[in-house]
Amino acid sequence: PAVPFTAVIAGVIETDPHDTVDRRLGVLSAEIDQLLDEMTPDAVAVERIFFQTNIKTAISVAQASGVILAATARRGITVGQYTPNEVKQAVVGHGAATKSQVQEMVARLCGLAQTPKPADVADALALAACHLSSERFHRAVAAAQR
Repeated sequence: PAVPFTAVIAGVIETDPHDTVDRRLGVLSAEIDQLLDEMTPDAVAVERIFFQTNIKTAISVAQASGVILAATARRGITVGQYTPNEVKQAVVGHGAATKSQVQEMVARLCGLAQTPKPADVADALALAACHLSSERFHRAVAAAQR
């Protein structure tokens, strides 16, 4: 199971849906750069596109992920990429968990009185919990192999 943690900051970067794709990605890039420079994280977790029935959504998510991956690469920040099922498995204990189950577990893991809103914030925190759990596992395996 995922490890409890304290969320320092969580939110959503929104772009104008009426803007062109290049403009939206530019805004996202500037916001991500500012956030990474301000927060100086040791690691970043990003959703990996594993399967998507809506191709338009998949392309948008892939483009946004590319912006984030480029920004982290420029700074030498470690990136973990996880599929939605991997996140659900790490946070709830099974890959078929519902969105509300994930949101409830995220609230518990972060010690929050209520589920984070909007749902995208809970998704981001679930990605972070998955990454922390994965990193803890990899450190334990490495230590056992010494």
